Amino acid sequence: MSITLSPDKLSAAKAWVAGLQLRPGLRVCLTTHVNPDGDGLGSEVGLALLLRAQGVNVVITNPTPTPSRYDFLFEGLPGLDKTGEAVKELRRADLIIVLDIADLGRLGMLADTVRERGVTVACIDHHISKGDLPPGPRYVDAEAAATGELVREIALANGWELPVEAARALYVAIVTDTGGFRFSNTKPRTLRAASDLLEVGIDPEAVYVELYARAPEGRVRLLAEALQTLVVERGPGLAWVTIPPGSLERHGVDPDDLDGVVEYARSIDGVRLGMLFREINGGRIKVSFRSIGGVDVAKLAGQFQGGGHAKAAGASLPGSMADVQATVLKAAREYLASA
Repeated sequence: MSITLSPDKLSAAKAWVAGLQLRPGLRVCLTTHVNPDGDGLGSEVGLALLLRAQGVNVVITNPTPTPSRYDFLFEGLPGLDKTGEAVKELRRADLIIVLDIADLGRLGMLADTVRERGVTVACIDHHISKGDLPPGPRYVDAEAAATGELVREIALANGWELPVEAARALYVAIVTDTGGFRFSNTKPRTLRAASDLLEVGIDPEAVYVELYARAPEGRVRLLAEALQTLVVERGPGLAWVTIPPGSLERHGVDPDDLDGVVEYARSIDGVRLGMLFREINGGRIKVSFRSIGGVDVAKLAGQFQGGGHAKAAGASLPGSMADVQATVLKAAREYLASA
């Protein structure tokens, strides 16, 4: 194996599993953030298969449905995704494990159930956040490129054999959160982890096809419409796109189909900060931030109670599109001037 864990990481990964108090028949629910992405879902599927091998009953219970592009992760795994019955399953759980986030608010409609259940709530995460989850074991490393990387470390430290389906899921987690190993979070340890997973026998081209070469027509048309809204301010090095109201429904796609759109704004020569604005439920506007160079967008997002990574972050604000854009753009211009 190509991964070598430091003594501290080895001890932490073993302690995390010990804190779960695994036993045959234990009912475990895995969950992640609203609008789950490749890292959240891949980490869930990979961990679920590893825990099932330990004899526990595991289901995935997310606050919103799995985007269709990730359906392939659940092939041959009937009954694993119980998102449609998430509240019922969480109320029966002996243990809850939250992946890829540490904040209750990002669990959407499931937040109150998780808070009030009264059982251990464990967490695996790679974001910069103290979090506010109920007590339980934590395995957190903001230097990791993806939560899937941390699940792999837990398996390695505890001597858990990695089935090919679990390896594929964790590879998806790493590939998607690194933008296909293009983003600055790609480090030597990231590539070693990916190499380790490939050694198990997964097919990287097949993963690429499922993730990036099966786009519905509506996704491409949505991209074309979104790029028509592109605004570039070359002075501060700022660019943004706006998703027109109702465009997702009009093109028959879901929020996951917006993945990568903000990268077009960031990819323009001279742009240091790219943003994407879109309406979400509850009269709020979701803002996605992407940066290059020394611009830390996690700090910018933090001004609006958001968060994430230095080069990729997000926040949601109440108000109309015009008002939110005015507020965020003003802050972005000031932040770029100071940066």
